[in-house]
Amino acid sequence: MPNSRYSWATWTDERLLLTRFKDLGLRLEGTWVQDCVDELHGELGERGLRLKPHVWVSEEWFSPGGVSGFAVPFYLLHPRLMKLERTQLIEAEGGTHHECMKIMRHECGHAVQHGYQLHRRREWQRLFGKSSVKYPEAYRPNPASKRYVQHLRRWYAQSHPDEDFAETFAVWLRPRSDWRKRYAGWPALQKLEYVDRLMTELAGVVPSHRNREVVDPLRTLKQTLFEHYTYRRALYSVEYPKTYDDDLQRLFSDDPRHRARPTAASFLRQHRADIRRIVSRWTGEYQFSLDKVLGDMIGRCKELRLRVGTNERQLLTDFLVLLTARTMGFLVGQGRRDWIAV
Repeated sequence: MPNSRYSWATWTDERLLLTRFKDLGLRLEGTWVQDCVDELHGELGERGLRLKPHVWVSEEWFSPGGVSGFAVPFYLLHPRLMKLERTQLIEAEGGTHHECMKIMRHECGHAVQHGYQLHRRREWQRLFGKSSVKYPEAYRPNPASKRYVQHLRRWYAQSHPDEDFAETFAVWLRPRSDWRKRYAGWPALQKLEYVDRLMTELAGVVPSHRNREVVDPLRTLKQTLFEHYTYRRALYSVEYPKTYDDDLQRLFSDDPRHRARPTAASFLRQHRADIRRIVSRWTGEYQFSLDKVLGDMIGRCKELRLRVGTNERQLLTDFLVLLTARTMGFLVGQGRRDWIAV
């Protein structure tokens, strides 16, 4: 998209952050995100489904209750905004074609549920639970559970019956997903088979509840980007238990014999980006949250005057395992509300 269309495309981060959402002037038409919407509609058409979710731009991913459509986040619509998103939060969720389609299929599941009022069906309630259950402030996932499909990060299907259905629908909809083989022997397969039967039944059927309302479109939002990111950064700044010393002293050395070796702090700084990327992929934790933990660990390494005392390649592997284990322990032991695609 040519920068000449948007004067803010050449602004500094500081100036851009003072801009209100409504003043960005973004439009979905003509962007790669619109191409993704068209692709999603094509996937639905191939399954014979008449419902084609309407899509609008807002501050984040969401599908409002009772609405047969969903919102996509503003930053996806322009490279300058994508760059700002990564500067502020390290990653841009849905920023690749693969990730965007993955989230869109999930949101489409919500739209299909709303459009056909599927949560009113007894079989739906038996398999997924009651949609009327209040969304929790926090949920504690069981990573080993085979009662749920695994699609979005953090075992999101376990957070609420609506999310369980949306995740199951997304797995079913994805072309060439081979879900029967992938989930063979899992109790979750019963849900997938139900969705398969249900969508076959609904092929060619006009939605009974076609609500094309648009909620919180970007053009109406007076919040500035600074206010938005201040909130998001606070949301992702999780307070992990700060009991790093024993772990760090097991991996690194304070023996005077290693005083000529690289410091542990410099070693972690050197590999910081790779560590947070890999552990994020393994655990589903936000890179922003992991980066905060790494910053604390680097600080402790400096205060403890730790150095690299073993083979660096093996040390990196050991550290990845350590941080993954600690992160999983936190997520499963405490849990917290996951705000992706609600």
